Amino acid sequence: MQDIVQTIQSLGFSQYEAKAYLSLVRQGTASAYQVSKESGIPRARIYEILKGLEEKGIVMKEERNEAIHYSSLPVDVFLESLQTRWNHTYQSLSHTLKYLEKTEPVEDNRVMTLKGESHILAFCRTLLKKAEKRVVISLWDKMYENLEQELKDTECDLKGIVFQKENPLSGLDTHRKTKYVENVGENKWFILSIDAREMIYGPALEERETAFYTDDPVHIYLLENYIWHDVLVNRLVKKEKDDIENWISNERDIFFQDK
Repeated sequence: MQDIVQTIQSLGFSQYEAKAYLSLVRQGTASAYQVSKESGIPRARIYEILKGLEEKGIVMKEERNEAIHYSSLPVDVFLESLQTRWNHTYQSLSHTLKYLEKTEPVEDNRVMTLKGESHILAFCRTLLKKAEKRVVISLWDKMYENLEQELKDTECDLKGIVFQKENPLSGLDTHRKTKYVENVGENKWFILSIDAREMIYGPALEERETAFYTDDPVHIYLLENYIWHDVLVNRLVKKEKDDIENWISNERDIFFQDK
């Protein structure tokens, strides 16, 4: 008998619900007291259990001679209702699972750490070969020299800025000579972005052989705009008076100064 109880439970019923239904199947029609006694369900719970089964349409309640009696839904009807419900669930689940199976999973955008100079340079060269439309860079002299041949070979639109390097490739600006650039020391960096979909950035490799790869659109948007800001300021300063350079240098010192 325990096996049939467990089987009914597997269909979504509680243990007490399964026992109450089986008790009524055996007895035909019975009072709550009789169901409680025959099934072993505590009397304190029997009315709650029978009411729940009634609401599910599994148990029917009727009044006889001013007494309440319960009877089970006929077994054939019960089984038919289960089959109908199962078929509906099966069809719905089958459709959903098959749709998901055909749909390629959407990967989360990544930010990955790259280690080792040769590995990082190889990754940069691979990205440059993959580029289809646009390459955006911000490179200091040594990193530019490492990637110069691949930059020459690309047929994409080349944009960005290069530090401490005269006469870079067409499309690239040379950053003006400033006190900040001359004294930046170890705080150099590089940014390489292709087609606004993949990017590698990090500190100068001669200082720290670590970089970061990302295909996250927010990272790419922010860093490409950072490069554009650098290019824009560089072009504007060239058009203005000489003393603006001192003003920019002073304003930068104030901005990054701790109070």
